[in-house]
Amino acid sequence: MIKPYYFYVLYTADGYFYAGFTDDVQRRFKTHQVRKGAKFTRVKSRHPLQLIYDAQFDTKSDALRAEANFKKLTRKNKEKFLIAHQVNEKIWI
Repeated sequence: MIKPYYFYVLYTADGYFYAGFTDDVQRRFKTHQVRKGAKFTRVKSRHPLQLIYDAQFDTKSDALRAEANFKKLTRKNKEKFLIAHQVNEKIWI
């Protein structure tokens, strides 16, 4: 059985998108929520966090590539990506 990997996007209370990858989205999200995740999501003003998007990949490298590609986008293009993937734009407006 192939172990899946995920690319995910969080939306922070102060209006930022945070992108990451993991092999367990819910565990990683809980880690971010208790401020034990990435330094970026430990900041108090960024809470509460919302998990707004995740996608499954067959390989770690594919998930990492998706994360890297998302991070290269401008804010406007990140929003377009999320809308195209059926994330409700009212979340960040």
